[in-house]
Amino acid sequence: MISYLLESGLLLLIFYIVYKLLLENEKMFRFNRAYLLASLIFSLIIPLEIISFESGFSNRMGFIQLDEIVIQKSTQNLTSISINDFLIVLMTVSYSIVVLLLLLRFVLNLFSFYKRIKRNEVHFIQGEKVVLIEEPILPQSFWKSIFINKDAFENGKIPLEFIAHEKAHLEQKHTLDILFVEVLQIWFWFNPLFIFYKKAIKLNHEFLADQAVNKQFDSVRRYQNLLLDFASDKNTVSLASTISYLITKKRLLMMTKKESKTKSALKAFFTVVFSGLLLLIFSHKSVAQKDNEKLKESSRIVGDPIETQPEFPGGKETFFKFIGENFKIPSEAEKNKVSGKLYLQFIVEKEGTLSEIKVLKDLGYGLGNEAIRVLKLSTNWTPGFINGKPVRVLYSLPITIQSAN
Repeated sequence: MISYLLESGLLLLIFYIVYKLLLENEKMFRFNRAYLLASLIFSLIIPLEIISFESGFSNRMGFIQLDEIVIQKSTQNLTSISINDFLIVLMTVSYSIVVLLLLLRFVLNLFSFYKRIKRNEVHFIQGEKVVLIEEPILPQSFWKSIFINKDAFENGKIPLEFIAHEKAHLEQKHTLDILFVEVLQIWFWFNPLFIFYKKAIKLNHEFLADQAVNKQFDSVRRYQNLLLDFASDKNTVSLASTISYLITKKRLLMMTKKESKTKSALKAFFTVVFSGLLLLIFSHKSVAQKDNEKLKESSRIVGDPIETQPEFPGGKETFFKFIGENFKIPSEAEKNKVSGKLYLQFIVEKEGTLSEIKVLKDLGYGLGNEAIRVLKLSTNWTPGFINGKPVRVLYSLPITIQSAN
């Protein structure tokens, strides 16, 4: 899990830096919207290694059966398990409490829109549902409704440009983007990068809505003055698209910025190519789906003769010692005096990393998960070679668990 969070966090950071350096100041708002959303999706999916690539010459694989490792209970082991279990429970409870609080706030925000619609007067203007609100708010939109202050609307103080602005938000379904990011923020509340992504997405929404207004009314200067007049009012709801969001010099200048189609196209091309390279780099597991099916029958695999076997730093004995020192028998397994043999398999990749760590036969009570956890702690091995070329090597590892007498 830690490895996944680190990889996804690194991807989020790289994609965001690329956006800030190349795309944020370009008037290709639809591309930017797709890029930001795709960056979030790929950053969370790529580390799962659902998508993988493998070249035709990398299918060769050797097979090595390791000697059996025996794990016995000890007093030291019990102490380590107790501390480890306490920390895991503490982290799980803390994470869950924050998630529940954020989820509650999210639901209350959604419910506030429902109450506004049910309790206030509704009109249809230019084909859009407009809800007239008693409290002083700026025009804002959510899902399929536009919310406007009733007094300002009845006194003709709401320019048509603002209605068009919110209508653009609804037509382009910007609410879906915001809800998507909000859900991700709930589950990954500990990652501050999602805050920056949400700000970038919401600002890009404003660029898109401003573009639609200026295209319809063809009066940039008048629209800019209207925005400045309304900029001081901040009474809004976080989930809503609102015209008051980030009235900055950057947003006003973006309306009159000259667009270079060639420059924008080159930046878009570079971004796509760079994103593709990231996909290849972070999909280094390089296992085709058909090979995954074969690995399920690993006990019957016979690989090519391995000229140079992979080696754990310090040799095989050091590897066995590493397993024994790091393997902590779960408390449930100790309580039930579980004994027996685990069968695991893993692959030493061509660059020496371990992948495809699987439990072929488990004893339950968390023993299989503990074995996987320990193997994931392993440092890189020296890779194996066949015909002078590095190859992937499949290992089978039996671990015997002996309970206390």
